[in-house]
Amino acid sequence: MLKAKPNLESRIRTLKRDWSIVYDMLNGKNNSGFGWDEHGQLVVSEDAVWNSHKEADQFIHRSFPYYDQLTAVYAKDRAIGKDAQIAVDIIEEIDVEDVA
Repeated sequence: MLKAKPNLESRIRTLKRDWSIVYDMLNGKNNSGFGWDEHGQLVVSEDAVWNSHKEADQFIHRSFPYYDQLTAVYAKDRAIGKDAQIAVDIIEEIDVEDVA
């Protein structure tokens, strides 16, 4: 077994999580005001939009160079329709369940 396997699996999980957040910012139900800078490979928006989406703070000045490639891999696995949830919704549900 490769010693690097746990590290690789962790990196893949992190990339998928980060991709999911960026994808939801650009395509999700709360995406108003977010855009994608193809040259800089980062999410762009006005300060007021960033301030209203605190969960997205980590991406204010952070490039995400593999976004297009990860979209090709993961986008087809995304749920769509009335029952689809974005990562923020799922995290909020988990937090509510933990409190109850």
